[in-house]
Amino acid sequence: MISAGDFRNGITFEMDGNIYSIIEFQHVKPGKGSPFVRAKIRNVVTGSVVEKTFNPSEKFPSAFIERKDMQYLYNDGDLYYFMDNETYEQLPISKSVLGDNFKFVKENMECRILSYKDNIFGVEPPFFVKLKIIKTDPGFKGNTATNTTKPATLETGAVVQVPLFIEEDEIIKVDTRTGEYMERA
Repeated sequence: MISAGDFRNGITFEMDGNIYSIIEFQHVKPGKGSPFVRAKIRNVVTGSVVEKTFNPSEKFPSAFIERKDMQYLYNDGDLYYFMDNETYEQLPISKSVLGDNFKFVKENMECRILSYKDNIFGVEPPFFVKLKIIKTDPGFKGNTATNTTKPATLETGAVVQVPLFIEEDEIIKVDTRTGEYMERA
């Protein structure tokens, strides 16, 4: 059990049958009245974020989120197959569990599988990936004075905005959390 007075960033707990993770918290001691804890919490299954106030003495059961690194193998329709690197077992995961940032993952990449009580609710790709550009418009000489960007299609099918000097067949580094171009690889 964890009390609201012990809240810290990243702690996961159960409340009302759901699992929440603390994004931000603040202990407030007003001049009049009793102290309270204001927290921004994320439902780890649905991803929704809410702000809630707690009495510091409220207690909640701790929730242990299991994180396991697995290798993405291939997809077959709406099922995506991952392999456990220790047991070599293959695990099918539904497309509905994958996030928007999964569009940056190609075959044989390592991903982190998130589960709670053997119920998989999320897949985290690596924070940074190196991907090849398969299609983009050519850049023009002298167009480097401004921070102008152009769309580029990556080998996974994802489209990112890149600077004008980037050409086809170049390998770039992309931040999967924001979907932004970082640098040439």
